Parts: sequence; structure tokens; C-alpha cells
Amino acid sequence: MTEIHEGQRVAVLADAQNLYHTAQSIYSRNIDYSALLEKAVMGRELVRALAYVIRADSPEEESFFEALEDIGFERKIKEIKTFGDGSKKADWDVGIVLDAVTLAEKVDTLVLASGDGDFARLCSHLRHEGVRVEVFCFESSTAEELIEAADAFHDMAEREEEFLL
Repeated sequence: MTEIHEGQRVAVLADAQNLYHTAQSIYSRNIDYSALLEKAVMGRELVRALAYVIRADSPEEESFFEALEDIGFERKIKEIKTFGDGSKKADWDVGIVLDAVTLAEKVDTLVLASGDGDFARLCSHLRHEGVRVEVFCFESSTAEELIEAADAFHDMAEREEEFLL
């Protein structure tokens, strides 16, 4: 495991869909991505910040996408898929995993902003490869296996006034 040190290279991967639904369902508020990025980097050397978003044809989503870019996130946008029965699906799990594994060679720490338990195996893999893994999310909506698989867990609920708009 890599400890925090001066000059440490860090990448931040934000699962915007997961964060949005959590913040809305618990607090009826939105995430402050600027604060999230600042706290995730903690003065270390930022290699890349990626925000994974879904285009759902919502009136305010374009301004949100632009704001992410202004803050310093690269946006990865996926179109929502609507099936014949009317159901909809869109998630970034595979894309996040591929980007994390690719970035592992270029960073000392990977910060994952998500509570999705599907990423527990990714965390274990990255740690095995010598990459420190930190997870940022709200503990009440974060899978226990994800918390256990990370080197550090930062409960955004403990500082909700910093992380929520």
C-alpha cells in the first residue's frame, strides 16, 4: 500500500450518477464537485480527474456538464438507453474499471467517488498492484465491501456542508 506523501500522484474518478442519486435521496441536495475534487486531491499532484455522467435530456444537464469541466473534471458522457418495454439503463461501471486499471500505472493513489459495491473487486486489484485506493461517498449508501476493500474511506456525511450545495 502506498502511504500519502509529498508529490504523490493522484487520479479522481467520480461516479456522478451514484453520487447524484445518493445526495438527492438522502439530502435532496446536489454534490459540490469543486469541494469534492479539492478534498480528494488534498494538495497532492492531480494526474487526472474524470467525471462519469449520463445524458438524460434534462434541461439543466448541459450547464452541469460544463461546470464539471470548469472545475477541472474531464467529462465522460454516456447516452441513456431506452428499451422497447420503456425501461432505461445507463451505467459506467465497466468504463470506470477500465480507466482505473489503465491509470494505475501512472498514479500512486486512485480516489473513487462512489458507493457502488461492484467496485470492491477493483479496489482489491488496485491495492494488490501497489496503488492506494481512497473512497469518497456517504457511508449510509456505501456498500460495506467497498469500504473494507479501500485503504481509506471518507464519509462525506461527516462534512455534508462542505460536500453538498
